[in-house]
Amino acid sequence: MTAPIDLYYWPTPNGWKITIALEELALPYKIHLVDIGAGDQFKPDFLKIAPNNRMPAIVDPCGPDGEPISIFESGAILQYLARKTGQLYGATERARVAVDEWLMWQMGGVGPMAGQAHHFLTYAPAMDPPHDLPYAKSRYRNQVGRLYGVLDRQLANHAFVAGDTLSIADIAIWPWAQNWKGQQQEIGDKPHFARWLDALAARPAFIKGKAVAEELRNNAARDDKRAQEILFGKR
Repeated sequence: MTAPIDLYYWPTPNGWKITIALEELALPYKIHLVDIGAGDQFKPDFLKIAPNNRMPAIVDPCGPDGEPISIFESGAILQYLARKTGQLYGATERARVAVDEWLMWQMGGVGPMAGQAHHFLTYAPAMDPPHDLPYAKSRYRNQVGRLYGVLDRQLANHAFVAGDTLSIADIAIWPWAQNWKGQQQEIGDKPHFARWLDALAARPAFIKGKAVAEELRNNAARDDKRAQEILFGKR
């Protein structure tokens, strides 16, 4: 039996990327909760495997050449898992290039823009003192809308983001995109995007992966001053 992968995780979009991928790939894993609102991401043992003090991170005891390997950054983890299993990455080099394009698009675009939109639309106005910044709210809301328009046009001709089969690019994008309401988006004019969201939401691995420790999600970052200092401070 394959030894389980140790996953350092909290129920956020970046965390869901990895639980969903592990479920799709049918890889065994063990959850180690990293309570980011309590500051667990700054503990020395965690920093040894995730020096950027961000989860998720993994330790695979059966890494290359049979030796353990630790990996941080969700995109790098997805690429590693896909290479390890030979799944979710395309069968040809051309297909893999397409997957990489959309994976990088998520990491450089959707993740940062959607994260900033959620911060300025939800968290910043509730801080003490409040930071209700119309320009920031408008800018990031608009950028997210632009990106979802790009995605809708891509999905007009493909069942999935990088082609006709599910890939790690879909797994990277969906956890952020499914929160379009929280990002104050309208998707009535994006039927292909909406179809894709619903199709992935119905997949058993997406359902199971997103449900991992979901009961621990809360509004600490919005309501707890200490959690705000930890999450939005200088570290």
